[in-house]
Amino acid sequence: MSEFWSQMVKRTEPYVPGEQLNKPGIIKLNTNENPYPPSPRVKEAILAELEGKLQLYPSPTADGLRLAIAEAYGVSVEEVFVGNGSDEVLAFSFMAFFNPGKPIRFPNITYSFYPVYAKLFNIPYEVIRVNKDFTLPTESFFESVGGVILPNPNAPTSLYMELASIESIVKNNPDTVVIIDEAYIDFATASAVRLVKTYKNLLVVQTTSKSRSLAGMRVGYAIGHPALIEALVRIKDSFNSYTVDRLAIAGATAAFKDEEHFTKTILKIKETRNRLIKELEEMNFHVLPSQANFVFATHADRAASDLYLQLKEEGILVRHFNQPDIENFLRISIGTNGQMNSLLQKLEQLLAVDSQI
Repeated sequence: MSEFWSQMVKRTEPYVPGEQLNKPGIIKLNTNENPYPPSPRVKEAILAELEGKLQLYPSPTADGLRLAIAEAYGVSVEEVFVGNGSDEVLAFSFMAFFNPGKPIRFPNITYSFYPVYAKLFNIPYEVIRVNKDFTLPTESFFESVGGVILPNPNAPTSLYMELASIESIVKNNPDTVVIIDEAYIDFATASAVRLVKTYKNLLVVQTTSKSRSLAGMRVGYAIGHPALIEALVRIKDSFNSYTVDRLAIAGATAAFKDEEHFTKTILKIKETRNRLIKELEEMNFHVLPSQANFVFATHADRAASDLYLQLKEEGILVRHFNQPDIENFLRISIGTNGQMNSLLQKLEQLLAVDSQI
């Protein structure tokens, strides 16, 4: 029945998410979810919202949530936009700030949704090759005709670009929008949000899925100049005024108000990440210096595809990207210490067996 498809549908190449296996006992380390539950306040807020309110539409502007985000980052409510997950916010951003006929730039190794959106919205793009060590060549992003989008830390490499480099990219694209996708920024050094008040062409996109343990609620947000936020609102309201539901607004607002829980969770994940890197290196893995809630690793002697399949057979899911330059790497989400122990024990067994063959 594809003869009825529009040209937009025909040019799409949909994003492929990490595997979701509904098998008991699976250790899921392939989609960068937070292994710890959200703040207890989230559940309390959701339960309170269930009391006689679901028959009413949610706030189309999510003002309470936007205020909580604004207070957390020291910005104004007018500088905050909220959407149904950061992927929706990114999609709106492509429509709001990038134009057909003007090529945008993003890295060749990056979040694979960027080319999906570019093709969907008929926006040409130039991929900038990363350096041999997977860092980004800053100057290659200067003076883009159509705009720039890049993740920081980058996915799937886990590498963080210092704010001085981010600022230089923003400075050298004064007539186009630079979008910094900070899905993993809470596990890193510093956010580009501090640059928003200085540069009106900078939009920072974040999510509650990772650091705030709300992947199941789908709440993303953007911080930028009020004019950029207005553009996002115009796009959103041309599709659906109510993209974020009542329960998500209530839960996410509560999560932002529990800074103590947030800080403790981040610290636990960073400590586990550092331990995992050390132990993987002792097994002869090369691990990139992660500032995310995952690591990107390659073994000196073993093919990543083989390890991925063997771990999957043992009930441990990690992510393998079968694409040039990174086909021999595994992306491993940071789980609980218990989950990391299981992973390391299984890897040790697999590598020991292979060394005896």
